[in-house]
Amino acid sequence: MNTQSHAMPESFGSQGIAPAALNLTRPMYWSVRRELWENRSIYIAPLAVAAVTLFGYLIASIGYAMSTTNIAQRRAALEEPYGFATALIMGAAFLVSIFYSLEALHSERRDRSILFWKSLPVSDLTTVLSKASIPLFVLPLLAFAIVVATVSIMLVLTTLVLMGSGVSIAALWKPALYQMGLMLLYHLITVHMLWYAPFYGWLLLVSAWARRATFLWAALPPVAIGGIERIAFHTSHFFDLLHYRFAGGPEAMSTSDFPLDPMMHLTPWRFLSSPGLWIGLLITAGFLAAAVRLRRYQGPI
Repeated sequence: MNTQSHAMPESFGSQGIAPAALNLTRPMYWSVRRELWENRSIYIAPLAVAAVTLFGYLIASIGYAMSTTNIAQRRAALEEPYGFATALIMGAAFLVSIFYSLEALHSERRDRSILFWKSLPVSDLTTVLSKASIPLFVLPLLAFAIVVATVSIMLVLTTLVLMGSGVSIAALWKPALYQMGLMLLYHLITVHMLWYAPFYGWLLLVSAWARRATFLWAALPPVAIGGIERIAFHTSHFFDLLHYRFAGGPEAMSTSDFPLDPMMHLTPWRFLSSPGLWIGLLITAGFLAAAVRLRRYQGPI
């Protein structure tokens, strides 16, 4: 089955048909669409968090704002939840990225659907890259869109409440608000897409290799390496490296806890010139290449 799936595109290529056929079918595009169709939690989970956040905003913040006569407290109660809502949605998208990466290549071997997908003229490289695009590109951009929509709804509700109270809304729609959106997008691209790429590559590699308990296999090797280093050399360089990577690297030094601080300074050149970024991307490429090779020769569990 595996040999047949790879021989099919080669036979087409010898007749000069494969490139035109692949361009028409757009295998990468439809592979990503398939991931979104099969894994609806990719967008349902962040949307559910956004809906719960809006419900809580209506009940708690607006309810408290309408019950107090102090205008300053009313404004503060309406404006403070913006950063909290952003953090919740981003956190939900990050958790979905982790669990999706662990299940992306493992689930198709577990339910034996890999036999069907390998029978199609779609290469293992296209399949793995389409799965990697979900945590690396789709989920961060989806989280940004949901955050923008959620905060916009919250702003409209805040505007209505303040206008009903006879308070000026000029300070609410200030230029810093749009700067926050730009900074959020910058944070998602630099940290969630590029800086966290080795984490997702490692999780996809474990998903392609492990037969069961993918979460344990993803966590045990780093813990074992750090533990051996600690016992043998009495150092913790490996754990420090993981902490530095998880904390956001060079961007963690110029950001606050929430990526909505208007005083945050954008430093793209410092980020792009960081050796850790390019080393991490090379490691990610190695993990994905190993995942492609494992999928090529791995069968159902």
